[in-house]
Amino acid sequence: MSSSSAAPEATFRAEATTISVVSLAHGTSHFFQLVLPPLFPWLATEFSLSFAQLGALASLFYLVSAFGQAAAGFVVDRFGARVVMFGGLTLFAVAALTAAMADGYALLVVAAVLLGIGNSPFHPVDFSIINQRISSARIGHAYSAHGLSGTLGYASATFVMVMLAQGFGWRAALGVAAFFALVVLAVAVTFRDVIDTRHLLQRAAAPAHAENATQTGTATSRFEFLRLPVVWLCFAFFFVITFSNSAIQNFSTPALQAIAGLKLTVAATALTGYLVCSAIGQLAGGFAISRQWADPERIIAVALSGSASLLALAATGATGPTITLLLVMLAGLGTGVAGPSRDLLIKRATPSGATGRVYGTVYSGLDAGLAVSAPIFGWLMDHDLPRSIFFGAAIAMLVAMLVGLAIGRVTRVRHH
Repeated sequence: MSSSSAAPEATFRAEATTISVVSLAHGTSHFFQLVLPPLFPWLATEFSLSFAQLGALASLFYLVSAFGQAAAGFVVDRFGARVVMFGGLTLFAVAALTAAMADGYALLVVAAVLLGIGNSPFHPVDFSIINQRISSARIGHAYSAHGLSGTLGYASATFVMVMLAQGFGWRAALGVAAFFALVVLAVAVTFRDVIDTRHLLQRAAAPAHAENATQTGTATSRFEFLRLPVVWLCFAFFFVITFSNSAIQNFSTPALQAIAGLKLTVAATALTGYLVCSAIGQLAGGFAISRQWADPERIIAVALSGSASLLALAATGATGPTITLLLVMLAGLGTGVAGPSRDLLIKRATPSGATGRVYGTVYSGLDAGLAVSAPIFGWLMDHDLPRSIFFGAAIAMLVAMLVGLAIGRVTRVRHH
């Protein structure tokens, strides 16, 4: 084999390994986001807890993660991504063991806080590694793999934790989860060289400093990126789009029961189908931006408007039970397709040398949106307004689409 062909092959192998490690870690973070909620029935019985107390654990997790994610971006930019990834995975194991040994509500609260802190660095970590180590030819596929791994983490958590709790008890289920986090940590440490960003950070520091100084006339602080309107537009995009995800993930089952008269077991398949379609859409979305079929904001606009239309039609219930169920499932395609384009849009909007800080800040919008939206949709369900679940999700998608178009315009103006 000639040296000219060996070099591309070596690059492909290295980038494929990087994508695999990052995706595994990202899937693990999504798994641990849902490691406690599937166990709520057991925890409620064990400690005589109310649903309000259990719900507070979930809200606490997302609030801690939202604030921690913004702060974690600064740590990633300062010390590199891989050591922060190691810390997050370690905290997952400690949190699961803490919950497994809980003798009351207090330790469950501690576990929720540790889970939130552990979860907070993964988006700035993941995107710092992907954006700095993956070539433009494969970055679309990297975004697809990253998004797909998160979907699989969500989809597997409930099934795995419930099956383990039923077979061996909830404490054993949490013990297995802790062991899983340590296994992933061992994989990340073994392949630590392909997720190292420290030398790349040093290389980016000088031009980033010069670029900021040129734009402002002075040397800027590490918080200068917060003055960029595009950063807050990106935050708004994540905050709003999370409303649609929250509505579907938390309330699609009871909403479909009420709207279409579906049985519980049938209505519950909507979320599974939605996640499967989202995974398929993420793969297609990666090809769309790798092949440069359209600007990322236009891909987002088409995908989200399509999903919003499907959900609005489902909300009417006019198509009959089976078609209504299928409409909700198919809406996942659009959200999946939009994912890689969304990540590329933010990459283009990110100033040089500020990847961790920007991604940490804008992705904190996800956790903030989840903390705010779930009670709102819960209130709507309590007041017998099931159609508002799908109408609300559709409206959130359309608003996010408009914000995405604004991000694209602002980014093009800034680069020209």
